[in-house]
Amino acid sequence: MPTAIPADSVGLVSPKVVHFAEPLALACGRTLHDYQLIYETYGKLNASRSNAVLICHALSGHHHAAGYHSMEDRKPGWWDACIGPGKAIDTNRFFVVSLNNLGGCNGSTGPSSLNPQTGKPYGADFPVVTVEDWVHSQARLADMLEITQWAAVVGGSLGGMQALQWTISYPERIRHCVAIASAPKLSAQNIAFNEVARQAILSDPEFHGGHFQEQGVIPRRGLMLARMVGHITYLSDDAMGTKFGRGLKSEKLNYDFNSVEFQVESYLRYQGEEFSGRFDANTYLLMTKALDYFDPAANHGDDLAATLAGAKADFCVISFTTDWRFSPERSREIVKALMAARKNVCYLEIDSPQGHDAFLIPIPRYLQAFSSYMNRIVL
Repeated sequence: MPTAIPADSVGLVSPKVVHFAEPLALACGRTLHDYQLIYETYGKLNASRSNAVLICHALSGHHHAAGYHSMEDRKPGWWDACIGPGKAIDTNRFFVVSLNNLGGCNGSTGPSSLNPQTGKPYGADFPVVTVEDWVHSQARLADMLEITQWAAVVGGSLGGMQALQWTISYPERIRHCVAIASAPKLSAQNIAFNEVARQAILSDPEFHGGHFQEQGVIPRRGLMLARMVGHITYLSDDAMGTKFGRGLKSEKLNYDFNSVEFQVESYLRYQGEEFSGRFDANTYLLMTKALDYFDPAANHGDDLAATLAGAKADFCVISFTTDWRFSPERSREIVKALMAARKNVCYLEIDSPQGHDAFLIPIPRYLQAFSSYMNRIVL
């Protein structure tokens, strides 16, 4: 826990919840008739309401992006390195909004919420949601906050996909798009990793067809395995080698299949166990499907330049050299399409050994470039 709140922190923050009674039609053909979104804000909205920045989270993210909920918190929000006074997303300049998306498990309506039609948790009955659905719900949140246009929509990984979708769905409502470690659609390999993770959850005997809450159990084993697969893809080979190598957890080999012998095994099991205690299995399924389904160019003959032709925002695209889950080549696809569509775009490829997780890490050159772009935004 912090002995004192750091000077460059947004400090102690409290989440807010907003209810929506207006039905939301979803891409899957179903409708959410009543739902809520949980969000946090940092900084102050200026008089002209022109300094608002939306933060879109990645697969396992949520609304708590910066600051602390209490002095007992061990860690700040998940993107505290980038949000705060004097940081890349400077809360002395910007009014920052961060939310938990529909289908999440941190306060927004999702599979663990009560279905008003049955009085029981939605579980597997919660509808499949897409990136486009999220953007529509985020637009309603903006309406509620009386924000007609975002100064910027910013996100990494799956969050970057949402930022891109904003420029397509609501081109008049976003001035800058910052897409970090992202892609215009998933590769077959990425979809394959997501399917392995989903099958780990679906095959867990405690999953009960997605209605495990009614049984009073959690499919911990499946969720743990899904997270272990994910962590392997988030780190580079170099990063894992530097951090763990072939270091042993014990002094000798046990010649069995149950012992934790290597440091990397211990790390993966710890991450999996910790994650399975705080994340909802149905939400994990939904989030990976949203990743798989994201392909905005599919409606424009697979022409990404045509897809982005109507965008009015300026773009900042950032990638990391050792990110093999969302490789620099995928970011360059976005940049190439934007240039073909004659959009204003700047691109930076950061040399870093950390892999996909680099977008969460305070790498000096990354933060410097990120800050430089955000400081250019006219309010």
